[in-house]
Amino acid sequence: MSEDIKKTINELHIYEKKLLKELEANPKATPEEIAENTGMDIKSVMSAAGSLASKDIIDVDKEVEETYSLTEDGLKYADEGLPERRILDVLAEKKQIHMKDLSSETGVDKKEANIAIGWLRRKNWAQIDKGVVNITDFGKEFTSKVGVDEKVLDYLKTNADGVKLFTDDLKDGFKKLAGRKNILNVKKETSHSFNILPKGEDILNEGFTIQKQATQLTHQQLKDGEWKSLQYRPYDINAEAPVFFAGKKHPLRVIIDEIREIFLNMGFSEDKGSYVESAFWNFDSLFQPQDHAAREMQDTFYLKNPLTCDLPDDNLVKLTAETHENGGGTGSIGWQYDWNEDIARQSVLRTHTTGISTKHLFEHEPPIKMFSVGRVFRRETFDYKHLPEFHQVEGLVCDEKISFQNLLGTLKEFYKKLGFEVRFRPAYFPYTYLSTETEIYLEEKESWIELGGAGMFRPEVLKPLGITQPALAFGLGIERLAMIRYDVSDIRMLYKSDIKWLRELNLANGVKL
Repeated sequence: MSEDIKKTINELHIYEKKLLKELEANPKATPEEIAENTGMDIKSVMSAAGSLASKDIIDVDKEVEETYSLTEDGLKYADEGLPERRILDVLAEKKQIHMKDLSSETGVDKKEANIAIGWLRRKNWAQIDKGVVNITDFGKEFTSKVGVDEKVLDYLKTNADGVKLFTDDLKDGFKKLAGRKNILNVKKETSHSFNILPKGEDILNEGFTIQKQATQLTHQQLKDGEWKSLQYRPYDINAEAPVFFAGKKHPLRVIIDEIREIFLNMGFSEDKGSYVESAFWNFDSLFQPQDHAAREMQDTFYLKNPLTCDLPDDNLVKLTAETHENGGGTGSIGWQYDWNEDIARQSVLRTHTTGISTKHLFEHEPPIKMFSVGRVFRRETFDYKHLPEFHQVEGLVCDEKISFQNLLGTLKEFYKKLGFEVRFRPAYFPYTYLSTETEIYLEEKESWIELGGAGMFRPEVLKPLGITQPALAFGLGIERLAMIRYDVSDIRMLYKSDIKWLRELNLANGVKL
């Protein structure tokens, strides 16, 4: 025990020693008295006390004393009466008053009258029936009585310097006033007292000297040898270090960078596109009819500035129009309607990143291996799994002899690098055929979860672009992947900037974040 006490004494800061010495001389010394006697400031005294308390050397008691007084509104009510009392006095004579006449009949302004109505009903002084305020029998009795809250108002007016405690007969009235706004002023005074614990008594019995300790050596002290005579404060190398939360990437950014690295390692190049796009590239180039439900205002953000976008190459526009109207020699009959250039010129916030793929196909010669990662926008209702803006990932491969089998192999490799076992099931998408949805297996839930869609671009998409080679495309939503990886059940959590959650995720994932 003695060795432990000596070790503790050696590790005490000089301020901690000063505080202990003062408590030894005067166990009831206040922080202010200790500060005056030692020359320390109050902040240093309380810091030393907190440190000693954490080592079970002393105990720190905190006491908060509250003093109550009246605000300007409170003084007004003490002089003129509470709004409900003034209304009650008029009701006692008139028996009933219409709500619209309440302010003019009683002299209580409209704002106070609205508040008073609630208190009249709460105190059972009046009831409202079809817009008319009627006095109750209990209210009639109370015209000659004083409420407990009114007694407190009078008591506080008499004791203008403030009241710390209320007698039992006034406590209920105080609670009623405390529940109302702008009536009571509360002044809080905090005091601290210290109590030496057994470990502190052992330290004082062992004894110690108060001597300035060196925590940093100067060049001069090393040069002239003064360092030899200095007392050094020892450090506990076993003490727990504080947790530091250094700046880290956001969880979504971590996944985006991981996906980008996977694509680049697989030999893909990146295309980013732009947030604002023409309806032509966002919809028409993907063989989506101009009366499709997804184009409705409730699903897509249309822009006023710019209101329209330029259309691309005239030949591309002509071939796209023919494909929509009659199939354009692709083997299909198209959608059998008159395609409209004005609709295609509309400016939209892109609803997906697939439009980047068709634009890339038009602007580049195969062979092509391209990916894009970007934000997309849809008129979604906020809930636990939907947001009006989120991120999508798109992959595109176009070359001779590319087949559906290549698509499945590419997807398997991609998801394998993300750490998932994957399987496929048939699906339908308007601009791909054959089409599939990918599902990943979650061991902790023992279930398969759909994560993305994929397929071979239809001839109706490729032929107007001048592409004769087959092309495969696939994509997934990053937020959904993040929800699975970080075990989040509400997508909004990813954007809340909840520092506690981000720090916990940081610690749980180590260097990943």
